[in-house]
Amino acid sequence: MLSADAAVSVLDVDKSFGSVQVLDDVDLDIRKGEFFSLLGPSGCGKTTLLRILAGFEQPDAGQIIIGGRDMTGVPPHLRPVNTVFQSYALFPHLNVYDNVAFGLRMKRVPAAQQRERVGRALETVRIGDLARRRPDQLSGGQRQRVALARAIVGEPQVLLLDEPLSALDLKLRKELQVELSNLQETLGITFVFVTHDQEEALVMSDRIAVMNRGRVEQLGKAEDLYERPRTAFVANFLGSSNLIEGTVKAVTPEGATVQTVHGPLMTHQGAHLKIGQSVTLSIRPEKLRMERDDETEGNEVRARVDDIVYTGAENQYLLKANGERLIVFQLNADLGADEDFDYEEDVALYLPPGNLMVLEEG
Repeated sequence: MLSADAAVSVLDVDKSFGSVQVLDDVDLDIRKGEFFSLLGPSGCGKTTLLRILAGFEQPDAGQIIIGGRDMTGVPPHLRPVNTVFQSYALFPHLNVYDNVAFGLRMKRVPAAQQRERVGRALETVRIGDLARRRPDQLSGGQRQRVALARAIVGEPQVLLLDEPLSALDLKLRKELQVELSNLQETLGITFVFVTHDQEEALVMSDRIAVMNRGRVEQLGKAEDLYERPRTAFVANFLGSSNLIEGTVKAVTPEGATVQTVHGPLMTHQGAHLKIGQSVTLSIRPEKLRMERDDETEGNEVRARVDDIVYTGAENQYLLKANGERLIVFQLNADLGADEDFDYEEDVALYLPPGNLMVLEEG
């Protein structure tokens, strides 16, 4: 639902490049002061949408409202937004201080205000002691902080971030995810963040729009999207998921029973279904419980361990069950614990009815 006081409203936006439609009737609302992520695979339209918000591209149809004003057709330098690019785009011949001050000088901000605002921006991103260094004397994480300082020094209403962490190593990227999230809370600026990294979006975002083929597949809080995906695309793109096809066998006020290749499975999500309807069930790998003996509670599936992937924090078990592949994640709580399973071992899987989600498409 669109609200009149939104920081950004995208209204029925279409965009094509030649015969290829990149955005198809995109309609979403970004609230003031929230960390909002556009998440999706390459080619889904997320970067094009960000460029339209920035003014670098114009939509073929629809409107862009920022701060209550129609910005459709307004050039980038007249919009109340700043952009942090994936490449950082720092001036190599200028030191850190001058890179950050550049935009203020172009706007002819008085020198005293420049010094105060640049100093505050550098301290906010914790690089005040690097003011006289050039970009080639900085690490990747430090250059990223310079780009952030340059973007926030102009005090924009909305900060647009185009995969700014993708060039960093894994450990530094995880550290800066937390720092960037904390920075957004401190500044109170609306952040619109583009990423293809699911974990990054989950860690940092207040809300996420999952995009697919130019459309918003699902929009909501990170927890809602992960725990209650509406489509197979969202279930598989935002983490991993086991998808099970079936036909509705019975419906009660508490849920439904779905006949599958694994036998009848009960779900608490299907009170709206109809008997005979084809459905897809989804369950996250960490929600399944793997045992050596049947517990006779219903919703059990016999399976055999086909492969084991050790990731450090957990074991990922790839299973064969009734001709289908299932995956189970199990936390490595104790070294060499009895709960570890072996290759080719027969196991019983319990699928909790409360964690079996009914997807919208069959």
